[in-house]
Amino acid sequence: MVSTRNHPSNFPPPSLESPSKSLTRTSRPSSSPAPTSSPTKGKSKGRSKQTSKHELGGWTHTPSNLTLIWLLISLPLVAWDTGYVLLRPHSMPGGSLHWPIWTPYKLYGEVDYIYGFPALEAGNGFTSAQGVMNIAESLGYVAYLWLVWRFGRATEEVEGRGAPGSKLVGWLGEARSIGGAEAGLAVLIAFTTSALTLSKTLLYWLNEYFSGFANIGQNDALSLIFLWIIPNGLWMVFPAYMIYVFGQELLEALAIASGESASTVSIGKILAIKDE
Repeated sequence: MVSTRNHPSNFPPPSLESPSKSLTRTSRPSSSPAPTSSPTKGKSKGRSKQTSKHELGGWTHTPSNLTLIWLLISLPLVAWDTGYVLLRPHSMPGGSLHWPIWTPYKLYGEVDYIYGFPALEAGNGFTSAQGVMNIAESLGYVAYLWLVWRFGRATEEVEGRGAPGSKLVGWLGEARSIGGAEAGLAVLIAFTTSALTLSKTLLYWLNEYFSGFANIGQNDALSLIFLWIIPNGLWMVFPAYMIYVFGQELLEALAIASGESASTVSIGKILAIKDE
């Protein structure tokens, strides 16, 4: 006790803080590392300009270039044809609306009497009936194109049975893909409308066959081939192609919904399984 009193320097005053608080205060600067740039954020910014398949809703549809070309050509021609049919006799030769819009129909009315005076004078209603069906078909195709344009997004990841390959994407314009329920609705409308077009054209041909070619039998072979068979045959070839393409995509969508792989589903494989 004597030695304690005679110590040359006083002891430091005791710390009033608890050991845990002191330890926390000294270790806090080392526990928070300096902020660094995140490589993940950089990648997400770079990919935000492109739309992925998952962002479109899983199953997606990209229109084929061939389908777009056909619709670009056929829709104006069908509108032209429908106008002539429903505006007869004013759109026919001698009518007030014939020149200059429907001047070529003077020749076609002689090739196919369904479009000429014989059908009009006989009161044949088939011509006007198929003209009304043309309006329904055109509305279906326009609805399909509108859905693709309205809900589709620009992307390089094209999907679909008829989608253009990677080397052809964008040559006919910006590739757009549509996903989710909107894709299903677009493909369903296009499939149904294509089936309607093909059925109506087949009916047109069958009507000639079962009537003994009453409306086209007056033509020579060359005129019949180039002025009737080839022009009308296009409305069977392209709709049949579209039925196959859109039908395959509907099967793929149903396969994905049932948990199967879309790559293993096709009309040919289904028919092969049934044969076994």
